[in-house]
Amino acid sequence: MNTDTLLELEQRLIEQARPFAVVTVIRAAHPTSAWVGAQALIDDEGVLHGWIGGGCSRAIVIQAAQQAIRSGLPKRVRISNEPMTPEAGVEAHAMPCASNGAMELFIQPTVPAPCVLVLGSTPTALEACMLAQRVGLRVSAAASVTAPLAALGLQQVMQGFDTGAFNAVSPQLILVATQGDSDEEALEAALRSNAQAVLLVASRRKADTLRETMLTRGISPERLAALHAPAGPAIHAHTPQEIALGAVAGLVTLRRELEQAAADLAPSYLVGTEGVPTVAPCESMASIEMPAAHYRNPVCGMVVDIASAKYVIDYGGQRHYFCCDSCKIEFEREPEKYLAIARGSTHKEKT
Repeated sequence: MNTDTLLELEQRLIEQARPFAVVTVIRAAHPTSAWVGAQALIDDEGVLHGWIGGGCSRAIVIQAAQQAIRSGLPKRVRISNEPMTPEAGVEAHAMPCASNGAMELFIQPTVPAPCVLVLGSTPTALEACMLAQRVGLRVSAAASVTAPLAALGLQQVMQGFDTGAFNAVSPQLILVATQGDSDEEALEAALRSNAQAVLLVASRRKADTLRETMLTRGISPERLAALHAPAGPAIHAHTPQEIALGAVAGLVTLRRELEQAAADLAPSYLVGTEGVPTVAPCESMASIEMPAAHYRNPVCGMVVDIASAKYVIDYGGQRHYFCCDSCKIEFEREPEKYLAIARGSTHKEKT
């Protein structure tokens, strides 16, 4: 997959509000089929598009990319059996390939802004919708009367307060700004949704009353813990614009807290030499004798069981076996180069 095709795929995923990560090879030590500048894209389903080397390290790269997508933070990943000193900010993994190559990657996630659902068409709700969009949030809204919301350019506008409809837009946060117009109905629907947090524009006294009402309506105390009221910091707001400003500040605060919590859950792979299994380097892949029932993949050096091999090519009067389709495709591009590697010849730098 060439760069133009990757860019087209990126654009489609952005338009569909789907997260993904772009992986770029920033260092490659032979023998490896990767090269500096090679790129791939991992989508939100864990599918790798593009080329960043053979199949040996593919699982590591996909897992690291998925973790970057969940945290929203870029990362450097080193896959190597070389002696190394722990380096801050570098996630280190052992190279599973017997070829003993090494590579370093930069993973840049692109995560759509979280979806916020604003309930109500009050002046405060309208101001909150506009301000939330200006700070980069994707905003949908629901209200008993939707006409005032029509001109705001929102992702979606819904009539009424239906939990199923709320879940269809997958809001991370819900802001209840009904302010006296169907408060109980709106708040109950919000709390029964899949949103991670619900913010309520109300005084503390009114919020306490609504909490009691929600308990009588069957909302559990555990779910009520997701209710934040008042919606934002105390800024002594009086006007709808000021109240909306405080509420959106609450949305931004919760968004960043949730992102940080996701980042904190990401496992750490900062290791030194003692943490990486050592595989003895070889002067050439041909120097290791292989059992007759096995074949060494000339692209990445992985040992392939001939009887169960799925990826096979007949070339130069000999049958060659590969661990994955990616290695097979790479061999087809430059078969003589990889046969030279397998014979122990000097690897030619990719230009």
